Amino acid sequence: MAAKEHAKENARVSKAKSIYMARVSEQAERYDDMVNSMEEAAKTAEVEELTTEERRLLSVAFKTAIVARRSSWSVVSFMEQKEDNADRSIRVKRYRAKIESELTTICQRILKLLDGPLIPSATTAEAKVFYLKMKGDYQRYLAEFKSGAERKEAMENTLDAYMAGQEIACKELSPTNPIRLGLALNFSVFYTEIMNSPAKSCALARQAFDEAVTELDALRQDSYKDSIMILKLLWDNLTLWTEGGEALPQKVRRAETTRMTRCIFRVFDFTGPDVSIAKEMQQMWNWRVFI
Repeated sequence: MAAKEHAKENARVSKAKSIYMARVSEQAERYDDMVNSMEEAAKTAEVEELTTEERRLLSVAFKTAIVARRSSWSVVSFMEQKEDNADRSIRVKRYRAKIESELTTICQRILKLLDGPLIPSATTAEAKVFYLKMKGDYQRYLAEFKSGAERKEAMENTLDAYMAGQEIACKELSPTNPIRLGLALNFSVFYTEIMNSPAKSCALARQAFDEAVTELDALRQDSYKDSIMILKLLWDNLTLWTEGGEALPQKVRRAETTRMTRCIFRVFDFTGPDVSIAKEMQQMWNWRVFI
């Protein structure tokens, strides 16, 4: 028993050191170092699961590390398609392969942590959904550039993770919970971007949006900012997808937009005005961000 307690204490001390260095790396904007620190912290989850703040650090570390590489891959892939010179095309192709190798490594590292200590040790619904969403996200990132059997496997794994997370979220989390909304947002993006099923995307996004709107009065103050921003992204995506396919009638579009505006004002009435949040929401409106 004493040896077991000693091992737990050592794990806690090790995690505390890793978390501290992760925060230092975040402030220094050295996200690859942050990934290394959070990887070490996550390995101790079997002894003591990560807190909400520690999960945030884990997400920020890996997401920021992969975002730049996903952007680089998109640029290089576009250049490869446009390149007419055979020699240059070969060079660009090799460079794309290098970026894909880095993307694969990052995805495999976080997926190993999720399937290893993180998901099995999660005890709360929020933690389980958070990790399953994360698993779906990184499988989706693999599906973006893989081909053949590897792409098919990544697509299936993405679907399995998102569906498992959605099942728990719908049973145990409020419709306005930002983790549940974030899962719905990313799941709907998966249907459009990877599965090429805009109808499923719209149905999923609209259901999540409508269910959350009906419970805005019960929105928790500590999460209203995140929830409202994700609702805005869901609505922006719905607008974008319907514009690209069977557009909503103009009268319906105006009515829905008015409804969204009223929803936002209802939340501000509940929580109090916040100029900084209003500015961030305006940025979100303009960016039409896909997570």
